[in-house]
Amino acid sequence: MTEFLRQLWVFVRPYRGRFFLGLLCGVGYGLVNGILLGAVKVVVQLVFDGETNLHQQLESAPKWIHPLSHRLAALVPEFHAPKANDTVSWVLIISAIPAIMIARNLLQYLSIYLTNWSAMHAIADIRTKLFSHLQNLSLGFFNRASTGDLIARITNDTQVLYGIVGSSFSSAVKDPITIFCLLGYQLATNATLTLISIVVFPVCIVPIIIFGRKVRKSARAVQEYNAELTNLMHESFTGNRVIKAYNLEETVSAEFRATTKKYVGQLMRVVRANEIPSQLMEVFGATGIALVFFFIHHSMQFLPKDQQPKESDFLTFVLTIVMIYPPIKAFTRLHNQVHQARAASERVFELLATKNSVPEPAAPKMLHASNADIVIENVSFNYGEKPVLQNINLTVKAGQLVALVGASGSGKTTLANLLLRFYDPARGAVKIGGVDLREVSTRDLRNQIAVVAQENILFNDTIRRNIELGRLGATSDEIVAAAKHAYAFEFIEQKPEGFDAVIGEKGVSLSGGQRQRLAIARAVLKDAPILILDEATSALDTESERAVQTALDELMKGRTTICIAHRLSTVLHADMIVVLDQGRIIETGRHDELVKRGSIYQKLYELQFAS
Repeated sequence: MTEFLRQLWVFVRPYRGRFFLGLLCGVGYGLVNGILLGAVKVVVQLVFDGETNLHQQLESAPKWIHPLSHRLAALVPEFHAPKANDTVSWVLIISAIPAIMIARNLLQYLSIYLTNWSAMHAIADIRTKLFSHLQNLSLGFFNRASTGDLIARITNDTQVLYGIVGSSFSSAVKDPITIFCLLGYQLATNATLTLISIVVFPVCIVPIIIFGRKVRKSARAVQEYNAELTNLMHESFTGNRVIKAYNLEETVSAEFRATTKKYVGQLMRVVRANEIPSQLMEVFGATGIALVFFFIHHSMQFLPKDQQPKESDFLTFVLTIVMIYPPIKAFTRLHNQVHQARAASERVFELLATKNSVPEPAAPKMLHASNADIVIENVSFNYGEKPVLQNINLTVKAGQLVALVGASGSGKTTLANLLLRFYDPARGAVKIGGVDLREVSTRDLRNQIAVVAQENILFNDTIRRNIELGRLGATSDEIVAAAKHAYAFEFIEQKPEGFDAVIGEKGVSLSGGQRQRLAIARAVLKDAPILILDEATSALDTESERAVQTALDELMKGRTTICIAHRLSTVLHADMIVVLDQGRIIETGRHDELVKRGSIYQKLYELQFAS
């Protein structure tokens, strides 16, 4: 619990001024409840008895509570009702109740507003930090993680933490104060009746303990099933074409229905654990009141008339019970809310504690990739236990076009990922200009590499913005020039909104070739000294491929280019072709040389050009 509170406090601390002011208003709210009760009793006695015996009651309290009652008595003078025709005095006396109620409600409002303000900003900070932390984790983390689970942790789990900061902490302060003030007042004025009514309180602890144990498991399960539902929705929406093509609507719906049923089952366990103890509390409260009336019924006949409780005493006693049980009920829920928040916080802070497998260097070196050679020395890499690259040695001279070819799974894209430092090699090193990439900041490295991948991600924004992401702050003329180089300008101009056309999620409103040309325009705009082309023209038809290839040839001039290709027609003019097979370099050379050798490359070439 201490660690849980410490972790939360890190995010609440920047807003501690308003947070503590909110808690202080909660304390004031609890204290005013006792004052309100006393005011009601005084007004009732003045109206019905003509005077108040509150001072007398406090003075005659039992000896064991005398110090408290004596101090209260010193603060409470004897009140006598004004004359019947003294309207002003009666208005002032009776208006004390609404005046105190206004102060009570104002303090409650301020308490709720200030603590919720602090909670909202603290949770916003947690979400921002969590999102930023995830953005800076390695590609390997995202290959293992579930997108829906990550979304659920950022949204749903942090929302549970908002409840604990925004309301539970406030309740933990004001509710005990309210309970103690009301009980203290009643003990000072009606000690016997109060003790009889609260004799059932110890029994209330039993259901709280029993149901609290059930909440611990269920709260964690609720968060996990919620994450599973989010993941199901994400996958079904993004993969809707496949679902429709294979008539999987009922299958996906059945899976969603089954997970929802499990989620609801665990959630109802939490609801029962929250509500049953609080409802039992009311039953026990009614039992306590019944015991009081039973005691009064049997004791009234033995008490002198002047010592018998008056109607005003019963009224304030019942009012106290009515006022005291809501905070007690809220306090019982607090126990379970803390367990729910702890379950959610474990998932949130577990992510925040995740270390980046591609750490930033403590003292990064400057990288100058322009006119620099790329050297891969004795590099081996594994995905888990599966070896992908084995003892790779390769030198790419500055300005060269080097093509990586081979069967699927031979390690071509993995080599590009190591160059981008999405991963670090298990053994060996990747160097640019003699500098090990592990000694360079990833931001500096990636600023000097442009990428056009086989599956390019476009954002649900304008065409202009999607191209501008290559170099933020580029002018409109530079964006248009990049689009022209990528042979994208013509189809862009045909759209009514032109460069301001919104292309939908993942560029759904564009064809595959159009999306690819926008990605190429983005790379053109970046104007980086190193270019990685991962099947850059694979989505284009023959005519578009020729046009874009011409633009790429122009772009590659003076740049070091790594081209991953299955279509050998795109790499016939490469300075060096590297043939990979099962994570090893089998042969290197120019196209004509490799064809003459009659090895793997010749077989690949003949398969593609047999027709």
